Amino acid sequence: MINSGAEANENALKLASFYNNRRRVVSFKKSFHGRTSAAVRVTDIPKYIAPINEGLDVTFVEFNDIKAVREELQKGDVSSVIIEGIQGVGGIQIPDDQFIRDLRAVCTETNTVLILDEIQSGYGRSGKFFAHQYAGIRPDIITVAKGICNGLPMAGLIISPIFTPVYGQLGTTFGGNHLACAGAIAVLDIIEEEHLVENAAKVGEFLLNELKTFPQIREVRGRGLMIGLEFDQPIKEIRTKLLYEQKVFTGVAGTNTIRLLPPLCLTMDEAKEFLSRFKKCL
Repeated sequence: MINSGAEANENALKLASFYNNRRRVVSFKKSFHGRTSAAVRVTDIPKYIAPINEGLDVTFVEFNDIKAVREELQKGDVSSVIIEGIQGVGGIQIPDDQFIRDLRAVCTETNTVLILDEIQSGYGRSGKFFAHQYAGIRPDIITVAKGICNGLPMAGLIISPIFTPVYGQLGTTFGGNHLACAGAIAVLDIIEEEHLVENAAKVGEFLLNELKTFPQIREVRGRGLMIGLEFDQPIKEIRTKLLYEQKVFTGVAGTNTIRLLPPLCLTMDEAKEFLSRFKKCL
């Protein structure tokens, strides 16, 4: 266990590097993987990168461009490819299912570690337990955090049997926290007992279908209860009205995109109430 999502990605990159002794990492444009040293380096936000972070050799390629990925991996110096199950900060950008399957195949062909960052998109958020399950593939490393302990700081790695774990190889001050472990087990129990993954899929599909009928929204993207609403103009005024007049808090990605990340227990009635309040702000 580790105590932040960024550290989860950090340790995933270290593990991949130990596995095949290659230096370079392939990441994707508009990606976000955290704010620790290596994690911030594979994040496509240049202003986050301090000079001390610049040592890791990273190549950013276009999202959903398997040809570009293949060209980089065939050079033989890439340790790993890291990709979000759904890009969150990038504006709820969804990888094409066939692209993910092709990515899995080319990583296998070139002995490159495939890291799925499911820190935002995992634990039922997308309507499946992990977003990459829509493509039916198995990554080599999955990083998890956020939903894993329902707000209590915790993160972790799920690793393939191709790795031989070494005791003490990955360490952190708060690793192995018994309280966090108890919380994570309780969260899994509640997810199963209350059918929260299925609820996210059902209510999310309803919201997506309804929001696509709003003529003011340029594009609606999402899976489950991870939804992006892109407008032709800045959305600051809409979000302000939602918050102060309708008491609805929303997220943001860039200037023109609203992010919806409601709790997985959101009911159908609550979803309808949101739509009613949202219409008043448009």
